[in-house]
Amino acid sequence: MYVDESGDPGNNTAQSDYFCLSGLVVHESEWRAFIDRLVAFRQTMRSVYGLPLRTEIHAVEIVRKNQFDIAKHHRLAILRNYLDELSKLNSISITNVVVNKANKPADFDIFSAAWSTLFQRFENTIAHGNFPGGYKRSYGLVFTDATSGKKLTSIMRRMSVYNPIPNRWGGGFNNSPIVRIIEDPSERNSKASLPIQSCDVVAYFLHQRLRPNSYIRKKGASKYFDRLDPVLNKLASAKDPQGIVFI
Repeated sequence: MYVDESGDPGNNTAQSDYFCLSGLVVHESEWRAFIDRLVAFRQTMRSVYGLPLRTEIHAVEIVRKNQFDIAKHHRLAILRNYLDELSKLNSISITNVVVNKANKPADFDIFSAAWSTLFQRFENTIAHGNFPGGYKRSYGLVFTDATSGKKLTSIMRRMSVYNPIPNRWGGGFNNSPIVRIIEDPSERNSKASLPIQSCDVVAYFLHQRLRPNSYIRKKGASKYFDRLDPVLNKLASAKDPQGIVFI
């Protein structure tokens, strides 16, 4: 699972009202074909829009900055095409977690709550064989952008020993340690990782779906996230039609 975020994990809503995580899962047997599709997509974007092949696609920067003399509406089109390309891949699944900062207590740990929830959904989905292809006996690795590595490692190690899950019918908790996720989360430089860049684009439009900026509203792009519907992990939450886990 490759993961990236959008929004600020601090409690200050002046920075952002939401903190979003998007985790893209691909089985190792499909990994090479997945990368090949991403490379082919980048080659197409170079041919059509002049986007250099090795340039990092960072959604916020693509929208805000006029790089490589590409018109702003064309830069938005690149991101839209990116979502459409991901939506065609029947080998991937995307799990999304959103923390709504409104009315959270001052000591609420937004970062830990979001990541713990994503790890748990990754664990559950593997255990039930609900990722593409099934693979009920599979185990998973987590790859993240190079941020907050020590805190993520701490969260993962704690959950592998003590992971209290509320009893479904009430009355206490059951300790259910994480066993399907192996190793500590591994950091990747997003500039050199096409899967991390993919997660960046997904998380950006998840955030824009909830709180679009003026340009996204003007261009009618606040619903671009919906283009990913075919590859969303809808089993992550029964409370949301797209499976988004809201905290």
